[in-house]
Amino acid sequence: MNAADSAWIMTATALVLFMTLPGLALFYGGLVRARNVLSVFMHCYAIACLMSVLWFLLGYSIAFGPGTGGIWGGLDKAGLSGITIDSLSGTLPEILFFAFQMTFAIITPALIVGAYVERINFAFLLLFSGLWMLLCYAPVVHWIWGGGMLADGGIFGETGVRDFAGGIVVHETAGIAALILAIMLGARRDHSKPPHNPGMVMIGAAMLWVGWFGFNGGSQLAADGGAAMAITVTHISAATASLTWALWERIKFGKASLVGLVTGTIAGLASITPASGFVGPWAALLIGAIAGVLCQEAVTLVRNKLKVDDTLDVFAVHGVGGIFGTVMIAALGAGTWAAQLGSLAIVGIFTTVVTLVIAYACRAIVPMRVDAEAESNGLDLSSHGERAYDLTS
Repeated sequence: MNAADSAWIMTATALVLFMTLPGLALFYGGLVRARNVLSVFMHCYAIACLMSVLWFLLGYSIAFGPGTGGIWGGLDKAGLSGITIDSLSGTLPEILFFAFQMTFAIITPALIVGAYVERINFAFLLLFSGLWMLLCYAPVVHWIWGGGMLADGGIFGETGVRDFAGGIVVHETAGIAALILAIMLGARRDHSKPPHNPGMVMIGAAMLWVGWFGFNGGSQLAADGGAAMAITVTHISAATASLTWALWERIKFGKASLVGLVTGTIAGLASITPASGFVGPWAALLIGAIAGVLCQEAVTLVRNKLKVDDTLDVFAVHGVGGIFGTVMIAALGAGTWAAQLGSLAIVGIFTTVVTLVIAYACRAIVPMRVDAEAESNGLDLSSHGERAYDLTS
């Protein structure tokens, strides 16, 4: 065990949890109408709790168990079986590696929340999220990070896919699942209202930016120059994408908005995530510069051309950003085209099929969408019996 590595990953674990609670909750919460903000907080918090338990019981073993055939990790480590305080994963206590990866298993299904806010049935959300993490996310983790079929020595030969911190594992899977659920749910009955609290959106985005240092820097799994470089390129990409998003918005609409600026931040962070362990600062500048425009145009495509109400643009920002960053690894010579594009295709098809199966199965058990009256009244009151703002008190 290396004490410096362990201390850094303990810090990174806290930072990645901070991304979901409270970062993502505030970012998403500010973007919805006032009558739905508590429901968004509820979704993020409940997912964090449920994924933690499921990751302990089954998810970690499926993702990082020894497995067979490179398909899944098996159940040998279910419930942390055989893992003690002396067990090691590289230079880290394995229990720490478990906790760090748990925070990724929390935030990935939490990202999907943005696609179905303001109309999802809470029981469906919990059932779907739990099954999706175990049956979609965890197997993909094994394929790429757990030594499975897409890693080095797998189906793409000696050099497997390069995905440092989750362009495919996190952002592609969550983005595709979000798009599918948004299509199945249909549009909100009233989506003409602007974000109810842009200031809350900015605060949440700022927390995500800070937390992302743990997300990408922690993925080095060591306290060394590689972690420092991952943090540096993460910051450069986020800053550059924020500026190009705002500039493109100014060119198109005559004004640059705060919500646009901070959405550009998230686009830059998502895009650099898979490449952050393989590229330098100038490549990060390039990735961020393109991401700010590319993801903004993807938002326009999904909303206006495809007419899909992916409410908070999960696919356009996270899905497109993660896919773009994964492709850029090959374009910059840090990975092979066959492994990068092939893995994107395999995981994309797998995610689509599994998400559809889980969604239809869950919909057969519990309603997917709240009724018209509940949607009109807002999910805060109709689903949870609370209000975020009581102006009479």
